[in-house]
Amino acid sequence: MNYSDAEIRKQGQLVKKRNHNNNKGKDQTLLSYSNKKKKKMLRHERKRYPLLCFWELPEYMKDNEYILRYYRANWPLKQALFSVFRWHNETLNVWTHLLGFLLFLGLTLANMMKPGVVDLLGLFSRSFSSSAEKNVSHSFKDLFLGTTTILFDLKQQAPMKMEPKSSDLVIAARWPFYVFLCGSMFCLLSSSICHLFSCHSHSLNLFLLRIDYVGITVMIITSFFPQIYYVFLCQPHWQLLYLAGITAMGLFTIATLLSPTLSTGKYRGFRAMLFCSMGLFGIVPAIHASIVNWGNPRRNVTLAYECTMALSYLIGTLFYVTRVPERWKPGWFDIAGHSHQIFHVLVIVGALAHYAATLKMLDWRDNFGCDNGTGMAQ
Repeated sequence: MNYSDAEIRKQGQLVKKRNHNNNKGKDQTLLSYSNKKKKKMLRHERKRYPLLCFWELPEYMKDNEYILRYYRANWPLKQALFSVFRWHNETLNVWTHLLGFLLFLGLTLANMMKPGVVDLLGLFSRSFSSSAEKNVSHSFKDLFLGTTTILFDLKQQAPMKMEPKSSDLVIAARWPFYVFLCGSMFCLLSSSICHLFSCHSHSLNLFLLRIDYVGITVMIITSFFPQIYYVFLCQPHWQLLYLAGITAMGLFTIATLLSPTLSTGKYRGFRAMLFCSMGLFGIVPAIHASIVNWGNPRRNVTLAYECTMALSYLIGTLFYVTRVPERWKPGWFDIAGHSHQIFHVLVIVGALAHYAATLKMLDWRDNFGCDNGTGMAQ
């Protein structure tokens, strides 16, 4: 049977189309099979590494009996790492301080790139008007009303209206400022790593808990460096005395907390007492600085920020010790809202308030140095 060229071409197109449809069907089948396989593997993975209840945990992980569900235990490092994107009772503990670490990393890089004092959060330069800074009876009400609007934009510190008395300005040393920023980043990052990987094994859990406590201690120690250095810039003997004192306390605290026994939940109150005693050490230089700088127009502004920091840390520690609100409603706050998450948030708030106070001191020292009558401490 003879076929014309047109008919042959037509048959060829039909065969080609049929083959294309068959291949498309095979591709869809393979894709569907692949998706089903991935879902099956995911289900298998979750069955293999399930979230446990409190009473199913190994003894070393039983830290808070008021958190009842969504625990990870004896997970491989890979699964622990990827659990950062999965809901469990440590998810927000990891992310609160991980985001805090990224925030302080941004602040550090911004300050290193800018020649002046960078204010990443607009609230630090806009919280107080010039008239409020000159008013020594400035109230805490004004502080909180002034910080209601937060704009996340890079901004230079607002210039002071008071003119410096010396034309030969010397930029204050930045290393104490960066010591504080690095200490904060170390604390926040070590905390996130601890909460993420402490589910792996007993030995790693114990090691990471110690590093977490060391991180808290380092943050407290380094927080003193910029304040004491800049306030007592013109009195180096007081600088040395106070910085040596807090460093010695910090080293003693670290040595104490490295004991495996003191890392357990039984000594939660003792650890909190150590951290609070280090923080309360700051009352002495704070009173000293207030007395010698009584007429300084920025005294109350800086004190307001520092009091905000102290209150944030103390209230956070109170939540940490009392385990409220999960103590009132066990099982209700397993995923979100439990005391440790509140503690994490308040730590970041306190660190930001301290950062704001440091900006004020840096700006003052950059403009006035140690001129008579204008220094922070004479």
